[in-house]
Amino acid sequence: MFEKFIPALKRASLEKGRPANFSDLMEEFWRNPSVALPALFKDTAFPAVDVSESDKEIIVKAELPGLAAEDLEITLNRGVLTIKGEKKFEDEEKKDNYHRIERSYGAFARSITLPSEVREDQITAKCDKGVLTVTLPKEEASKTKRIEVTP
Repeated sequence: MFEKFIPALKRASLEKGRPANFSDLMEEFWRNPSVALPALFKDTAFPAVDVSESDKEIIVKAELPGLAAEDLEITLNRGVLTIKGEKKFEDEEKKDNYHRIERSYGAFARSITLPSEVREDQITAKCDKGVLTVTLPKEEASKTKRIEVTP
């Protein structure tokens, strides 16, 4: 019954460059496990970011657990807000028992193209309980001028 759909599903997987369904994922996993798993996370980015917009401002919230304000660099260049930082590895030693660390460490950068012009001199950023909040007040909306086209 499903045999006629398999070529179309396989073609969709190849076009996307990643598994399109669970069957493709499992097939790729058994063929080459070290290559198959990163494909699941290919489109994810760190840090997770929420962007909201109102009439007066744009608010960007980023989850940055374990990072202090001094570990962050925030820049705005040509309408692109960039958040950079580095999670540092804290050396911990345990001798008697097996010890495992599952937290990620290293440098990261995340860029967000802003949907409108902002007042650069009024941008604020604060970090509270692992959540960075950047508030970007919008520029006054420019008036749209209608231009007549002459024949």
